[in-house]
Amino acid sequence: MEAQRQQRQLIINGDDFGFSSGVNRAIIDAHRRGVLTSTSLMVTGAAFEEAVTLAKAHPTLAVGLHLVLACGRSVLPPAQIPHLVDAQGHFSSQPEAVGLYYQFSRAARRELPLEIRAQLETFRQTGLPLSHVDGHVHVHAQPVVLHHLVHLADAFKIRFIRLPYEEASIALKADSSDWVIKQLLSFVYAGLRLYGKRLLQAHGIQSVDRVYGVLHSGRMTEDYLLKLIPQIQANRVELYAHPAIAIPGEPANEAFGLGQAECDALMSDRVRAVIRNQGFELTNYRHLGAIGS
Repeated sequence: MEAQRQQRQLIINGDDFGFSSGVNRAIIDAHRRGVLTSTSLMVTGAAFEEAVTLAKAHPTLAVGLHLVLACGRSVLPPAQIPHLVDAQGHFSSQPEAVGLYYQFSRAARRELPLEIRAQLETFRQTGLPLSHVDGHVHVHAQPVVLHHLVHLADAFKIRFIRLPYEEASIALKADSSDWVIKQLLSFVYAGLRLYGKRLLQAHGIQSVDRVYGVLHSGRMTEDYLLKLIPQIQANRVELYAHPAIAIPGEPANEAFGLGQAECDALMSDRVRAVIRNQGFELTNYRHLGAIGS
């Protein structure tokens, strides 16, 4: 009975804020007109300054740091972190390989805290309250990266860190495609979450029970959400998407080209209704932190 009475809370996050003007516009639209409550800012994104201006104009939108350590560029110049980036300051575009490299390269491990601190400091200089930290392509969930994040938590007032994990059984009921990859990813992220949960708890940092979006990334359409949300059993949940509006000349931030469909899904009355029918209250990490303080 206690579990049935427990308040259900749902954070809906838009990743890649600052990546492009099209991403920025979609995130603001989905917040103003839809169910998006939170976003994660890429401080090295091409439209970073525009994103900061928009965030300040919409104070009800909670903003966290989208830590970039793969598939993007650094804050620090290449000369300071030569084992992390190329001569142009770009990280590897292969996140699976780079996670292992960071774990086993002594030189990379020495340089990682420098870049992580630099990105946190760049965020702090915006003047925006830091609601949480997550990572581009989830490289932040790698033990060596998470370790450095945790040890910077007090200095930068990090209270929540995303630990990506969702059940393959739920994702496959919503969409049975790529079932082998979904099973494998679910297994990998379950292991990373076990390690991460212990580490975060030891340092007084919080996370939610489940994070949905990992197994169907870039394809969080209305149809998928309508099938996914009724299956969720956890009570404190984050669901993330990559909404985007296509603007000629701008790169896409997802391989499937469904940014507009994801944006539309987050503004769908049917999606809002299913959230309400499942007893979820829309919230964000900033609000959860205020409750816990």
